[in-house]
Amino acid sequence: MFGLSELVIILIVVIAVIAVKKGPELVRSAGKSARILKAEARATQDPQPAPQVIPGEVVEPGEAAGPRSRETGTA
Repeated sequence: MFGLSELVIILIVVIAVIAVKKGPELVRSAGKSARILKAEARATQDPQPAPQVIPGEVVEPGEAAGPRSRETGTA
């Protein structure tokens, strides 16, 4: 029947055919995973940035949020 060398050649041909069809998809997903892993590793090493303070109007609790609500008397 078949010897070991013939089975190895058939196996290599089958793997090559599968690799041609699925290869680009596998490489793309591996690259995407590597980018995500690299970004997560970089995020754990960097200290958290200080929150930015945006100047604006201070609204006390119980006050109306905007000029329209003051005119109509509804919130």
